[in-house]
Amino acid sequence: MSDIASTKDTAQYWGSDAHKRMVARRHAADKRLQFYGMAAIGLAILLLGILVASLVRTGYVSFIQTKVNLEIPLESSRIDATKPQAANYRVIVRNAFRALFPEVKGNRNLRNIDKILSSEARFIVRDYVVANPDMIGKMVTLDLPLSDPFDQLHKGVIPSQVEALTKREIGLFRGLVSRNVVSIQDGRTVVQIDAFVDPKKVLPDNLAFGDYGSIVKEGFRSYFLRRGADTSDSLLAPDAGDALKAYVEANPDAIGKTVQVKVPLASDYDAIFKGEVPMATNPRFASAEQVAAFNSLEIRGLISTPFNWELFVNSDSRFPEQAGLAGAIVGSFYTLLVCFLISFPMGIAAAIYLEEFAPTNRLTDLIEVNINNLAAVPSVVFGLLGLAVFLGFFGLPRSAPLVGGMVLSLMTLPTIIIATRAALKAVPPSIREAALGVGASKHQVILHHVLPFAMPGILTGTIIGLAQALGETAPLLLIGMNAFITSAPGGVLEPATALPTQIFSWADSPERGFVSRTSAAILVLLGFLVAMNAIAIFLRQRFELKW
Repeated sequence: MSDIASTKDTAQYWGSDAHKRMVARRHAADKRLQFYGMAAIGLAILLLGILVASLVRTGYVSFIQTKVNLEIPLESSRIDATKPQAANYRVIVRNAFRALFPEVKGNRNLRNIDKILSSEARFIVRDYVVANPDMIGKMVTLDLPLSDPFDQLHKGVIPSQVEALTKREIGLFRGLVSRNVVSIQDGRTVVQIDAFVDPKKVLPDNLAFGDYGSIVKEGFRSYFLRRGADTSDSLLAPDAGDALKAYVEANPDAIGKTVQVKVPLASDYDAIFKGEVPMATNPRFASAEQVAAFNSLEIRGLISTPFNWELFVNSDSRFPEQAGLAGAIVGSFYTLLVCFLISFPMGIAAAIYLEEFAPTNRLTDLIEVNINNLAAVPSVVFGLLGLAVFLGFFGLPRSAPLVGGMVLSLMTLPTIIIATRAALKAVPPSIREAALGVGASKHQVILHHVLPFAMPGILTGTIIGLAQALGETAPLLLIGMNAFITSAPGGVLEPATALPTQIFSWADSPERGFVSRTSAAILVLLGFLVAMNAIAIFLRQRFELKW
């Protein structure tokens, strides 16, 4: 009877309001969990999108380069056909470029014109002539890069004009206006000051040659006693002293007295008071005439922006328009090659021994704990180890990919060992038992059966470990792989840099052009990382065996 009663109570409970509320709460909790998961994924995608978008927005301009189409006469009188590399190509390029501006006169203006063209252009012409000696004595047309300021100007990164006054200068003027001493007189903005006409500076018998400028400045500075003596001088017009001079000439008895006089302010402050925004030539350019000369090149259709292959074929340079990643890419290749040749066989061998042969005791337990701990050690520690051991003790060459690869292999080894052991554990025991059952030895079981089945996981872990090593900066900085290298290394013992250290160097450079170069280099590095992970996925799918 009790069982029947219990069954009836259960049936009544399943249909009760309490049960329905409980089920509704469970469904609500499931929906909340799904929402939290989707929100986390969405947030991650959003942040990643913001990162990539900011890099693309800043760095895409480095994938194009502003160049000028220039006709260059390769005169045989200037270029010796037997020694074409010894010619003065700076003069050859300079004369050809100046010929585009026959209206520009004066050495200073001509020198400003020369700065529109990259200083590295002469080497491009030299390399062209050395590669094509039959062109000596002819007119050739080459696309030569412009200097960084004009490259940035053409790409719209920097403006040709900027606001002439700083916020501090505008604040000083606003404070002056608030005193109600600024007005417009005869179309010019003037300020009323109290000036003491010092008899020592203005002689009664020689009014025309008095030191009126210093008198005006002394009277004007009284408005800015807390700002310092010379803070306010830039607000006055260059001819401010002429207003006081005219007043004294009309009133000679003012000598030795304090008089009120209105003197003009500088043109920039005159514009502000009239509701305008004063503009000045960007200080990155020598003059407004220099910018006008560049604009004339655009009007004549001589400016183009082709794809910037120099970003990939040139090495580092002090000039942003010619700086490239070739040296860093080759250095990263050699470094990763050394890292792979050391860490891949050693990591697999260590994992096989620990997983298949090593006895279970305190020593192996200690080794396993240390391997797991080494995988979490900061990379800078491995850099310090490489600096002390490889450079300090063994005396290996500084900045060499050999040392960089050895340091990165120490960092990558724990990752490969852990991934390899996990792949070996994933192989079903039946594979081992079947091989042993048909008479195979233990090493034959491992090499011929277990290892091939585990290879997809091993390759995946190895490539991911190498991808992590590719992005490491701290250990490479400590062994000197951030040196200024202007050519790609020819081997693992030559000085080199790497992609992450190249990014670090460019990010620390003050030139504006290296800002976009830094973002472009980060995009290239991310491209390599994505490619390496894609290769890992492909290899896993390609070699994965079903059992």
